Amino acid sequence: MSGTGGKRASGGDSPPGPPEKKMKKEEKTTTTLIEPIRIGGVSSTEEMDMKVLQFKNKKLLERLEQRQAMEDELREKIEKLEKRQATDDTTLLIVNRCWTQVLNAQIKLKHFLLAGLRLLHSVYICVRFYFTSTAPPPPPPLSESAKAFLSTLDNSSEEELSLQLQDRMQFSKGAVACMVCIFDRLHNSIEYLCSRVQTYCFILAHFHLRLFSLIFSLQYNELVDKVTSSETKVSEMETAVEDLQWDIEKLRKREQKLNKHLAEALEQLNSGYHASGSSGGLPGGQITLNIQKFELLNAELEQNQELANSRMAELEKLQQELQEAVRESEKLKIDLRNIPEEVVKETPEYKCLQSQFSLLYNESLGVKTQLDEARALLLTAKNAHLRQIEHMESDELSLQKKLRTEVIQLEDTLAQVRKEYEMLRIEFEQNLAANEQAGPINREMRHLISSLQNHNHQLKGDVQRYKRKLRETQMEINKLKCQSGDASSVLMLEENVNDGGLDLKKEEDDDQEEEEERRRELERQRAREREREAERERERERERERQRSEELKRKDSDTLKMLRTELKKAQESQKEMKLLLDMYKSAPKEQRDKVQLMAAERKAKAEVEELRQRVRELEERERKESKKLADEDALRKIRVAEETIEHLQKKLTATKQEEEALLSEMDVTGQAFEDMQEQNSRLMQQLREKDDANFKLMSERIKSNQIYKLLREEKEELADQVLTFKTQVDAQLLVVQKLEEKEGILQSSLAALEKELALRTQALELNKRKAVEAAQLAEDLKVQLEHTQAKLKEIQTSVLENRTARERESGNLKRAQEDLSRLRRKLEKQKKVEVYTDADEILQEEINQYKAKLRCPCCNTRDKETVLTKCFHVFCYECLKTRYDTRQRKCPKCNAAFGANDFHRIYIT
Repeated sequence: MSGTGGKRASGGDSPPGPPEKKMKKEEKTTTTLIEPIRIGGVSSTEEMDMKVLQFKNKKLLERLEQRQAMEDELREKIEKLEKRQATDDTTLLIVNRCWTQVLNAQIKLKHFLLAGLRLLHSVYICVRFYFTSTAPPPPPPLSESAKAFLSTLDNSSEEELSLQLQDRMQFSKGAVACMVCIFDRLHNSIEYLCSRVQTYCFILAHFHLRLFSLIFSLQYNELVDKVTSSETKVSEMETAVEDLQWDIEKLRKREQKLNKHLAEALEQLNSGYHASGSSGGLPGGQITLNIQKFELLNAELEQNQELANSRMAELEKLQQELQEAVRESEKLKIDLRNIPEEVVKETPEYKCLQSQFSLLYNESLGVKTQLDEARALLLTAKNAHLRQIEHMESDELSLQKKLRTEVIQLEDTLAQVRKEYEMLRIEFEQNLAANEQAGPINREMRHLISSLQNHNHQLKGDVQRYKRKLRETQMEINKLKCQSGDASSVLMLEENVNDGGLDLKKEEDDDQEEEEERRRELERQRAREREREAERERERERERERQRSEELKRKDSDTLKMLRTELKKAQESQKEMKLLLDMYKSAPKEQRDKVQLMAAERKAKAEVEELRQRVRELEERERKESKKLADEDALRKIRVAEETIEHLQKKLTATKQEEEALLSEMDVTGQAFEDMQEQNSRLMQQLREKDDANFKLMSERIKSNQIYKLLREEKEELADQVLTFKTQVDAQLLVVQKLEEKEGILQSSLAALEKELALRTQALELNKRKAVEAAQLAEDLKVQLEHTQAKLKEIQTSVLENRTARERESGNLKRAQEDLSRLRRKLEKQKKVEVYTDADEILQEEINQYKAKLRCPCCNTRDKETVLTKCFHVFCYECLKTRYDTRQRKCPKCNAAFGANDFHRIYIT
């Protein structure tokens, strides 16, 4: 017995063996593809059921673990895919928004460019139309209408030509003003378009930078996600490896314990054999018990070895996976650190951004050229404006000096005129005191003049009667005309008679309106003179404006001289007209009436002579036509015409006699009027003798009044000139203000452009600073990342340590529970041994227990015959059949559903 015990103790399964041999054995076991399942010695069906259940539980645990691992992997994959989808959606949304913004910007730019092109086209058409309209056409052959127009131009006066030229000048001014307005609008629209293009370029550049940063951040995030995923995999693999190592250590400890137990059991066996050999009286039940324990220990040893082999295989697999994961993580880190430029350049985002950048760069170059041109135009306009302002200032100074000198001269003349006026006023007062004595004589003269006027009114009534008689004769002549035939001579006579009648009518109207016209003639003459003066002044003003617009400096002196000469001429003509008016007013009313009557007589005589000449001409024409016309019809017509002529001649003779009578009466009245005038002249001589002094004083007074009026008019004219000069100065000041406003606007636009340039430069500097700051921030963030990663690693290590500690504690708890269950079993067995001293009784009890286990748990009468293939629970056939028939198709233990093909018979031997 001692030899056998020594051999078993020194066997390969003994614990004191070297670890290298154990490792070799484990390597040999890992090389086998199919591991054999060893169920050791089975003494009863209960043990077999227990082992089968243990094996099933192990398999189910493995499957559950695999399933849980698969579920965890799938969940992780789902989470990663969801994250990736969310990031892809966000990037797609950002890219779509950016593209929509770019497209909108392109559309707006197209609209603005089209509007600018339309404006340019319209301006080009206007300019072309203007130049084509103003361009001299080829000289065509003169037509009749052109010849007529030239003849009208020859016959037309200078005033009409000047008016036509003024109209044309106004039209040309309006056209030029329209062209200037169009060019101003074009300039404003071009500036507006340039500003809009600059803003869009700035926005697109900012957008380009944002897109570039977005792409870089997205690529960086993708690579960071890959690295994190690989790091998580590595950490998981490391945790799994640590778990497996911990399991291996546990198994080794367990093996050592089992080896110790084995050694103790062998020692006990050896000691038992020695004791039996020495005493020889021990019962055989104890030997059987020791053999059973030994077999159980061997079975447990084999199970533990199999577990150790499987754990070693899993450990090797995990180590291989760990190495692969570490390699992948290193590759990803290397790829992250060294991203090739070709990969970035081959991306569609980079190509799109490159094309957009090239387009924007070309557009910015075009805008820069336009800006340079606009600046050059602004500089030229500014220089021209400054020159104009200098010219205007010099002209203003010269005009102010001239105005000051003229105002000083006018003040001197005014002072002299006031002195003369005071002297004349004193003389006039003296003359009035002297003339108060001649009042009654003047009254007598007025009475005589009124009587003469009454006599003249009577004579006018007689003249009107004679005119009525003339009208009646004209009515008879018209009736005869209606009865006359269609002969040409008669027609000519009718025309002449009509002319005579019209002349007579005109004479009547003139006689009726002579009095009114005589009164209005003076007013008309005055109005005409005023109109002429106004026209002259207008012409002068126009000439002045033209001269000022053409050459202000050269022709200022000439215009002043011309104006002075014209003023002098107008003043002389005014003086003459005023003297005539005064003389006409000073003349008596009788002389006026006489003059009017004499003028009317002369007109009547001239009209009669004209009528006689027309009659003679008509007679000569009739004679010529009578010679030509030899036909009877013509002779008849001539006779009729001669009869009418004779009748008309008779009427003419009658009218002539009446006129002679009227003239004789007029002569009588004229003689009487002359007599009355002689009497008046005598009286006037007497009055003149008495009033020579008065007339002299009055003439002097009139002259002084005239001089005073002339001086006042000169003063008013000079005041008007001063006002006109002031208005001109105000207009020039307004023009200067407008030009200054334009200059201010241009300067403000220049300042705005300079500010924009300064802002652009500042923005560039800011962007550079921001780029430097961003680089610094990136470095700081990298440092922070490294710190956080180090902290993360520390936390992960602490978490892993905590996890491993907890797992060890849980494993220790499980092992302790297993040890407790084993110890309880041992206690129960020892209690049984203590209760039943005899081994046969113990065995009998165990047999009864095993038989009870082999019975059906449902009925507890029949043996177990059938197995459910779904849950592997064993029952009797009849119980399962009754359950299947009564449609209670669920396992009585685990409630797992089963069908007709899910239970089979088994035969336990």
